[in-house]
Amino acid sequence: MTDYTSFDVAHLGNVELLTPNFEKSLWFFRDLLAMRVVAETGDAGTNNNGSNGKSVYLRTWDEYQLYTLKLTASPDAGVGRTTFRTTSQDALQRRVAAIEATGLGIGWVDGEVGTGPAYAFRDPDGHDLAIYYETERYVATDDKPALKNQASAFPGRGVNARRLDHVNFLARDVVANGEFVATTLRGRESERIRLDDGGYAAWWFHFNNKSYDIVYSDDWLKHGNRLHHVAFAPDTREDILKAADIFLENGIHIESGPHKHAINQTFFLYVWEPGGNRIELANAGARLLLDPDSPVVEWTQEERKKGQAWGMKTIETFHTHGTPVVRQ
Repeated sequence: MTDYTSFDVAHLGNVELLTPNFEKSLWFFRDLLAMRVVAETGDAGTNNNGSNGKSVYLRTWDEYQLYTLKLTASPDAGVGRTTFRTTSQDALQRRVAAIEATGLGIGWVDGEVGTGPAYAFRDPDGHDLAIYYETERYVATDDKPALKNQASAFPGRGVNARRLDHVNFLARDVVANGEFVATTLRGRESERIRLDDGGYAAWWFHFNNKSYDIVYSDDWLKHGNRLHHVAFAPDTREDILKAADIFLENGIHIESGPHKHAINQTFFLYVWEPGGNRIELANAGARLLLDPDSPVVEWTQEERKKGQAWGMKTIETFHTHGTPVVRQ
């Protein structure tokens, strides 16, 4: 769809997850994924999602910014504000102008922990998004690394999530949301699943040499503004295999995996954190898009019937579970 030779958006910045089971969700990310708490806010004030509740900011161990994940207490699970960092201040202004032209802009807001002013907007499905450029780099203190080319010391416990990898949104209209990302954020498509009767079942976009940063998947319930999953990356496949044992021992619901996706060849494990949000542990480095003219890979419905590249067949909840849960 796009033929740009450079990116205005550098990468997915951070994600806010909403949870009705705050303390257990915090335990999951802090103790099992080995993320570090860097800031907290109290019960006072209103969060981005409009609810009153406390938030904790956590970072993966090789995150160069101050935080990776904002965990917010909320009556329902789901996704709050998802942010993207631009490559420069000029790039930020260009993207803001493109967003404003769509009529989906909200306006400038104060940045979160360690980030400068951000421009808030919504995609056609209603997901809460923002872009920013200014950011504060994390300075390790009691967690100084042995190697100066990583952000902090390797935790050596739990899953050892190294970085945020991607976010997958559920959408009423995959095409409308994908076109919005391509037009306003200059996201490049990497892969997509074409439906026999037109449109796409899912659409993958990237902002750098990774194969994807943001995905839109068809919401079978057509609710809108829901989350499919957030993915974090450890270093190796073996880390993901070990993660399955860690989750088993700690009573975490393992939904699917470890298996290998056909699309983008990701080795994966899907679990539900205690708040109900789907979390993926993904080793997505197998496929890098170094070709500036890389063609989009399109899969048909028939090709996708096989499911995964290898492993067990995709289970039904992978297509039906999202957050917030739709109560019918």
